[in-house]
Amino acid sequence: MKSVARIAAFTLCQAVALALPSPNLEERATVQGFDISHYQANVNFQAAYNSGARFVIIKATEGTTYIDSSFSSHYTGATSAGLIRGGYHFAHPDSSSGATQANFFLAHGGGWSGDGITLPGMLDIEYNPNGATCYGLSQASMVNWIQDFVNTYHSKTTRYPMIYSTNDWWVTCTGNSAAFHTTCPLVLARYSTAGPGTIPGGWPYQTIWQNADTYTYGGDSDIFNGGLTGLKNLATG
Repeated sequence: MKSVARIAAFTLCQAVALALPSPNLEERATVQGFDISHYQANVNFQAAYNSGARFVIIKATEGTTYIDSSFSSHYTGATSAGLIRGGYHFAHPDSSSGATQANFFLAHGGGWSGDGITLPGMLDIEYNPNGATCYGLSQASMVNWIQDFVNTYHSKTTRYPMIYSTNDWWVTCTGNSAAFHTTCPLVLARYSTAGPGTIPGGWPYQTIWQNADTYTYGGDSDIFNGGLTGLKNLATG
């Protein structure tokens, strides 16, 4: 995902059982999706839908001071095209508590409703674009920060947020914590044609795989690990 301070760099919880796909990837269908932010100012959502995409994850907020300037127009465009859509929050664990950032996210587009077309919000927790990889937090403090965000989001929406990260960051900065594998769907970033690779944190599989940092209609490519019914179940809750 893209932070405000980083345009193209990438070196860089339980959803109901029906929302989580089977770990047997060979026997499962997949659904194309993508994620975007204000760096993709003009997105042809209808063309993306016509090409087979069925969901999009849209940047809403970052830290407690940034609201993505394109969120509203992106959200409206995605809805009009028939895409299942949701928002994401780029975390800055060094600037405020998890609860504070969850509330900021919820106040500016990160909420959820049971309308069948809204994904639970996504916490983008990854490499610090401006400093120490783990934001100066210990592994235990990082897990506590994430738990604070997750608990706050769940208490306000009844849904657990999706968690986006990489295997490397998760192992390095949380000590490979398994605290969220039964609650928060995993969105795993690994740019590869060979599969999502090692799954961290006790998750048996990824719910969504960010498989490339380019997509024909803008942003990054995302692959839902399951069929369209499973994607709709994730949205429905």
